[in-house]
Formats: sequence, structure tokens, C-alpha cells
Amino acid sequence: MDVKIKLTVNGDAIEAQVDARTLLVSFLREHRGLTGTHQGCDTAQCGACTVLLDGRAIKSCTVLAAQAQGRQVTTIEGITPADGTLHPMQQAFKQCHGLQCGFCTPGMVMSAIDLVTHHSVADEPTLRAALNGNICRCTGYQNIVASIQQGAAAMLNSKS
Repeated sequence: MDVKIKLTVNGDAIEAQVDARTLLVSFLREHRGLTGTHQGCDTAQCGACTVLLDGRAIKSCTVLAAQAQGRQVTTIEGITPADGTLHPMQQAFKQCHGLQCGFCTPGMVMSAIDLVTHHSVADEPTLRAALNGNICRCTGYQNIVASIQQGAAAMLNSKS
């Protein structure tokens, strides 16, 4: 059965007809062409599908598109400033070599933005614990942690 949904994706008002069983990750990738949100495990373990829903990080493989009705979704494509520069967290991942294959990177970046926005970024063990829901199969997380620390500092400095 199809349902009509209205939501905002990366600042754009969207109306669409989708099968009621369509996952948000599938809607973003297949219906909107936003392929930065990756489908990794389909069991909410890896975090590659992480997006912001009303400003909070969620795993979009666990949410139906219909559950996003009337809400705001931000994907990795939606965090780039209007001038085309990188978001401070993206820039930090680039500068600190916080990625290898890049598959997990969008989810890591979105989780990191949520972490900085809603929580205090603490010491390395606390930061590693906060990343528990995001899996990287290529790195030892050292550069990811350094990236988030640098990105957090840049985000907090830009608010000042």
C-alpha cells in the first residue's frame, strides 16, 4: 500500500508516494538520489546510514520513510555550506586522514556532528564509546577520533 509523505530533506520540501514499508535509507537513496547515505548492514549495527532527523542522529535503516512525515532530514549532502566549502567536520576528516575507503565516513561525520551539537566532546575513551554504533572496517579509529576532535574544535570556534 502506498502512502503520501511530506517532509523536508536538506532544506527542500518533498512530497512523495512511497510503499508504506519503504525505509528512510531506501527513500533517500532510491527516490531522492542521495547516495551519500549508505546501506551497510540493514541491522542498525554499522552506522553507515546515519542521518539527522530533526537535528538528531538516527540510523535511517531503522526508520520508515512514513515516520519522517512532517520532519526534517539532513543527509551528508545537506551539511555543505552554500559557498561549496566543506563542513568543519568534513574538513577535519580530510585533514586528519579520518577515512580510507570512505564507506563509513558519511555516517561517522553525521554522528560526530550530532555528538558535538548535543553533547560535550570529551576525552578519547569517551569519544570512542560514543562511536560505538559506527563501524569502520578499514581504520584503527585513531584518525577518526583525531578528526572528530579537530572538527569539534572548529565547530565550537565557528559558534563563537
